[in-house]
Amino acid sequence: MKTLVTAAAVAAALVAAAETVKMNEGENWWGVANQYGRQMPFNAKSRIKMDIRKSNFSNQCVSMLVSDQGRVIWTDAQALFDIADGEIKVESATPVSVEQGGRTLAEAFRHASAKHFPAKGKTPPELFFTSPQYNTWIELTYHQNEKDILAYADDMLGLGFPAGVLMIDDTWQAGYGDWRFEPSRFSDPKGMIDRLHAKGFKVMLWMCPYVGMDLPAFRRVAWGQNPDDVRGWPTKGGFLAGKDRSVKDHGVPKAQARDWWNGVSAFLDFSHPNANAWFKETLDGLVNDFGVDGFKLDGADLAAYDLSKCSAEDPNATSGSLNLGYAAYALMYPYCELRNCFRFQEEPVVMRLHDKMHEWSALPRIIADMIGAGLMGYPFICPDMVGGGDWVAFIPGSPFEQELFVRSAQIHALCPMMQISASPKRVLDERHLAAVKKAVAIRQAHVPYIMECVRNAGRTGEPILRNLEYNYPGQGYAEIRDEFMMGTDLLVAPQTAKGAAEREVVIPPGTWKSDDGETVAGPKKITVKTPLDRLPYFTAVR
Repeated sequence: MKTLVTAAAVAAALVAAAETVKMNEGENWWGVANQYGRQMPFNAKSRIKMDIRKSNFSNQCVSMLVSDQGRVIWTDAQALFDIADGEIKVESATPVSVEQGGRTLAEAFRHASAKHFPAKGKTPPELFFTSPQYNTWIELTYHQNEKDILAYADDMLGLGFPAGVLMIDDTWQAGYGDWRFEPSRFSDPKGMIDRLHAKGFKVMLWMCPYVGMDLPAFRRVAWGQNPDDVRGWPTKGGFLAGKDRSVKDHGVPKAQARDWWNGVSAFLDFSHPNANAWFKETLDGLVNDFGVDGFKLDGADLAAYDLSKCSAEDPNATSGSLNLGYAAYALMYPYCELRNCFRFQEEPVVMRLHDKMHEWSALPRIIADMIGAGLMGYPFICPDMVGGGDWVAFIPGSPFEQELFVRSAQIHALCPMMQISASPKRVLDERHLAAVKKAVAIRQAHVPYIMECVRNAGRTGEPILRNLEYNYPGQGYAEIRDEFMMGTDLLVAPQTAKGAAEREVVIPPGTWKSDDGETVAGPKKITVKTPLDRLPYFTAVR
């Protein structure tokens, strides 16, 4: 695990390093926060301020930029990046280095990876990539229950989709911090998981680091109270407290009630042994008692752990170190996913994009944000859920669009991972359902090549999903955001426009065989037909 800058160091030198980097003529940059992928590359026309001292913008972040002229900007601490007028201003509590890693984007990235986050030679479990993932959120939302989860799994298999990783989402539990299966909705949770295993699924449970303050779990962690063990924990405390730690509650600094998207809770302080002991005990219990395979670890955003508004047990803690304290649990169980993280690039952990809305403008963002994630050092990236994670769009009377769902599925099909949540059987008519089935079939046909790319990423840290500039430098491809490459040999050009029957595709140098069997010699631009059931892709002829 990497060592992060301490809060004491930050306080002692809030802006110990301030560096201004002048962009070269025609230079393009990627990095910092992949939520801004749609605005990448940053160049002389860009005006954007990204302060990851305060926020990770709901997704992955790192204090790094890489350019298509081989340069790298790096600082260890969470930093402010202010880009305007052809200059990049960086404010950090640690020195800012400007490194010449080569002459191209790929060379810059490889340099940064080798120096700052060398790959560990490992990958997440193959099932994340070899089958679609299934998430119960859109179908069941805040009504997760045993009967419908089993029916959902059977629906996926009934469509001819292969078994894969199945994520049971929020509200399977009795409460936030009461991580028991809610008994009125789960009569036999172990039996349910056993049945899912028998069908070929691996099972993950949604988790967050927030605890309701009127629960026994809160009293046990914060005050050392345990109804089953009068000894409680060896020490008291375990939650973020107010800035004034002299305000005591049962002899420990008063836990701070903090807002998050589902209410008000206490936030686990991962610099405190009690928080870690209780959380590990809780996760281990779900694994050992029910056969859970891993966890969808949500929450712990940098903004939530903003220590300008609260305090941690360790005076050297930062929001980044607390975020990584939570992220570390993803390394303890075989099947885990993180939605946000500061650094952590070299670890073999699945990351996902933040929930996308069910709207056409979200489709090109999927591609751009995934390109950004790869160039920040997060190759094992999942593009959220097919059709978006906005559950309101999938209820009767909503502005749901079947064509949008199909085009979203086509993008997912040749991304590193594909995650289905809304049941295609429920939301689509026969024509649109057939198109989604075809997209899944395309993915399954490419699994051997996808796994080649995954294993390469484990060895080298290089992106699985890449922009054309990465593979074909100096061809004028830096600002192409609506097509992408899987590794070096697969070019993907999905349709992202509503009602469009064709699109332009930039073909890079070389000979390429298209999905319809045609051979194309690049470099050139071509126009391809995009009927509803077509995902245009091109395979390199070697």
